[in-house]
Amino acid sequence: MVVSDSFSNCLKLSGAEQRRFHRQAEEARNERFGNRVFVRGVVEISNFCRENCGYCAMRRDHTGLNRYRLSVDEILNEVVPNLPDFVTDLNLQAGEDPVAVREIAIPLLKILKRETRLGLSVCLGTFRESDYAALREAGADYYVMKVETGNAEHYKSVQAPGSLDERVAAIRQLSAAGWMVSSGFVLGLPGQTDAILTETVELLKALPLAGCSVSPFIPGENTRFSDHPAAGLDEVLNMVAGLRLLMPGRIIPAVSAMSLAGEGGYAGALRAGANLATINLTPERARGDYQIYRRERAIMTSELVLREIESAGCVPSEVGIRDWLAA
Repeated sequence: MVVSDSFSNCLKLSGAEQRRFHRQAEEARNERFGNRVFVRGVVEISNFCRENCGYCAMRRDHTGLNRYRLSVDEILNEVVPNLPDFVTDLNLQAGEDPVAVREIAIPLLKILKRETRLGLSVCLGTFRESDYAALREAGADYYVMKVETGNAEHYKSVQAPGSLDERVAAIRQLSAAGWMVSSGFVLGLPGQTDAILTETVELLKALPLAGCSVSPFIPGENTRFSDHPAAGLDEVLNMVAGLRLLMPGRIIPAVSAMSLAGEGGYAGALRAGANLATINLTPERARGDYQIYRRERAIMTSELVLREIESAGCVPSEVGIRDWLAA
């Protein structure tokens, strides 16, 4: 099946048609990357956030959340020494927290750049140009900045960070400064229509991106949308396949929330063309408080990620994202 300008038909595929569609996407992935899956560790360094997104339980106005910031020493002593050998990349992630950027991310990146061969990425939000430059100089070269939705009014209605124009401008600014950038969106956000979905995918295709993701909407506790239904797993996996066929050379992750969307979701995303898996390395004391959705999370451990990769007929990549894209 050929991916059309509208993704609505692709999302509705099931049965034999769906299997053929996913196989087509898997073949497109293998043609560019082989059956290798990049394996990245993530450390959620802070759950403080100055934004107030309507769909996120870490939003600024959620006063009942236990806030934390990890220390550089804690990460260096507890996380880095226990990194599995097959992890080639490390991502530092946080709510939009300038203190964490200044006091944790930048000094930690400097040490990791000096003492490891890891590819270093960050997912920290929208900041000043000088902050991006400091993160880049410290050692990061891959920035994850999701747009969530590609329609400006929809973006505003779900209280996503700032404005869509600001977000897109930041992505273009990062790319122009030499960063490899990944973006993405949430499938099933309240108010999302087929037209908005198509607009979102067209925006992502047009942006100068190295990676692109889709995350299923999961209703978060203590959010405006706690009663809204979650995205269906079949639609999410069909979207992964559609993104792969439309953007065959991009890094497309299987995200942990796919395991919340339905049984077999993680390996299903890899079979539908995804080629990045992420292991959660956040210390256990803090994991439950990094509430993008809810306290009960789908935690992808190294053992679970390896099992899902093998189940999908794939193998961990020996080359990291940075080195692959630079080749």
